[in-house]
Amino acid sequence: MRLALLGCGTVGSDVVRLLHEQSADLAARIGAPLEIAGIAVRRLGRDRGDLPVDPALFTTDPLGLIKRDDVDIVVEVVGGIEPARGWLVEALRAGKSVVTANKALLAEDGATLHDAAAEGGADLYYEASVAGAIPLLRPLRESLHGDRINRVTGIVNGTTNFILSAMDATGAGFAEALEEATELGYAEADPTADVEGFDAAAKAAILASLAFHTRVTAADVHREGITEVTAADVASAKAMGCTIKLLCIAARNTDAAGRETVGVRVHPAMLPLTHPLASVGDAFNAVFVEAEAAGQLMFYGRGAGGAPTASAVLGDVVAVARNRLAGVHAASESAYADLAVRPMGEALTRYHISLDVADRPGVLEAVAGVFARHEVSIATVRQGPAGGGPAGRGSDAELVIVTHVAPDAALAATVRALRGLKIVRSVTSVLRVEGGL
Repeated sequence: MRLALLGCGTVGSDVVRLLHEQSADLAARIGAPLEIAGIAVRRLGRDRGDLPVDPALFTTDPLGLIKRDDVDIVVEVVGGIEPARGWLVEALRAGKSVVTANKALLAEDGATLHDAAAEGGADLYYEASVAGAIPLLRPLRESLHGDRINRVTGIVNGTTNFILSAMDATGAGFAEALEEATELGYAEADPTADVEGFDAAAKAAILASLAFHTRVTAADVHREGITEVTAADVASAKAMGCTIKLLCIAARNTDAAGRETVGVRVHPAMLPLTHPLASVGDAFNAVFVEAEAAGQLMFYGRGAGGAPTASAVLGDVVAVARNRLAGVHAASESAYADLAVRPMGEALTRYHISLDVADRPGVLEAVAGVFARHEVSIATVRQGPAGGGPAGRGSDAELVIVTHVAPDAALAATVRALRGLKIVRSVTSVLRVEGGL
């Protein structure tokens, strides 16, 4: 079986090394040896160290490599939308199996790839696109295909999990924790995709599509990052017996008309320390699946890095190579449910709200009245000194309010109304609370 490798960066290099180191085992598992037909790169002259590969295999013509008759499998680890989409569509329509780690492309336009795979009778595998080496996507689309999944909650970005874990452990602010993550190599020079939630949102879309048999794109995912999370938020979470995590949440629900819908969101949230995801620290990933028959399942491990991602890529390569030898291909995309995507405003959640208010009689009554008018029930209220208000405005107090479950639209409207009250100096923090606290 001969494969074309598109990209030879961190992940691609580890794919080459693992192919070399495990060649005998891989051949035994597949029933035929795996050979690299060519490697498409941007620059031929780049120093690639001791990579165990013939330099003559490198090319700057990915499309020409894909079109070669001796290529059976195309492995794409370049990333991005274009030109990767064009390459993979070409391969799939030609009946060549594709293995990709490209979460951004799958989340934006996975439909085009699936349609091309169906047209060409080819396999499209992408285990490495979510949670690195953790076996997750195949269990969702194969092992749990006989079950009904109701909810998927996950920590799917190692950079943000490292930052929030560091803030929790040391009391550091976001900027300090990000600086540490960058120094240790957990954060990119431009961390925007991670800290603003774009990476997690792409993965959430892929997970929701598989779990609920519905095409979900990144544009369908409500997204918030962690840049506004403060050391005070982390301390407040600790006081409640919680920790803060950037969560991707995909859930099946029924709307007011009795129709099934799916909601997908990514945002920081307070999570009780008793929840299985609360103990996931450092740059690890974990995904918590709730199914009707199987119950609660958790998948945990390293979600990023060259070697873990390459491991997932090779697992897919073995699967598609076996299929080709057997003259079959895997079941096509399962999107039969075609559920409507629920707006974020209809999501049921809870809020943790910190207010800096004037310290005088009647304040609590006025604040409670705002919640009542928006039909949001208060679960707990904690009051304490705010450390003094601005000069000339009198003393201040801090109110920390945790709500019961309510539609997100009602909770957001409550916060907007609170900001309009004269007695409220500022709304200092708003965080969602998940996990059944």
